[in-house]
Amino acid sequence: MLERDGYPAGVPCWIDVVQGDLDRTMAFYGGLFDWTFERRTPPGAPQSYAYAYLDGLVVAGVGSAPTGDAGRVGWTSYIWVDSADDAAATVEANGGRVLVAPADIPRAGRVALCADPWGAPFGLWQAAENRGAQVVNTPGSWNFSELDAPDVPAAGRFYGAVFGWETDPLDMRAGQTAGMWRLPGYGDFLAQRDPEIRQRQAADQAPGGFADAVALLAPAGAEGPSDGGRWSVIFAVADADAAFDRAVGLGATVVTPLFDTPYTRMGTVQDPQGAALTLSQYHPPPPPSD
Repeated sequence: MLERDGYPAGVPCWIDVVQGDLDRTMAFYGGLFDWTFERRTPPGAPQSYAYAYLDGLVVAGVGSAPTGDAGRVGWTSYIWVDSADDAAATVEANGGRVLVAPADIPRAGRVALCADPWGAPFGLWQAAENRGAQVVNTPGSWNFSELDAPDVPAAGRFYGAVFGWETDPLDMRAGQTAGMWRLPGYGDFLAQRDPEIRQRQAADQAPGGFADAVALLAPAGAEGPSDGGRWSVIFAVADADAAFDRAVGLGATVVTPLFDTPYTRMGTVQDPQGAALTLSQYHPPPPPSD
């Protein structure tokens, strides 16, 4: 696995989940993904927060809600920005809302929580010591974030204005055409450390421009809420069936049973405290016959 040390502006770089019982959160995700944890907040703090590690590398954050606060039910995806303050102003200028104003997090960075015009929360991450997830796209780590959008063209305009994203169609679900968010030039950034990335993707018959992909996009309604938007997270697993069984055995409930796409076998569960997560096994199509 390639260790990450930073992301370009406009690329999702960090995820976390804040729930009522941090010990229960760590027990579930430790059991599911073999994560280990390091508590980052001092004893007695009103809110506890820990980094999750996979093979010694940081993959996510998990936290407890402050006293009297139910916390954010689901996972939050954060996008790397050069200035959280400037990005928050851009969010508001384009019809979004700032839910939590930019603030400095000790030993991490400057962070804000926002929502798009349809209410889907996402974070802004101006990095300091925390340079984002150190490993992604390997079994047990974050693979992609996906937006279920009630108005796909308008979402394209909003996220294009805020982060410079573009959209392309991507057939990832049986009977449903989804899309991918691309940040032009991201593939060039990745190729600096992984020169063969485009050749591997071509061999796997990845869609054109996939090296620039930063997130996935789907119309809300089929699996998302019909009256608003939602960001969700996808985790890579080596064996979707085994991971699904393990999640259920640890107390998860099934949201979407396992199904196959042209590139993955995947399904969605809800953890014991209500956060949804998708488990995805990558299996590219076989090479075309001569």
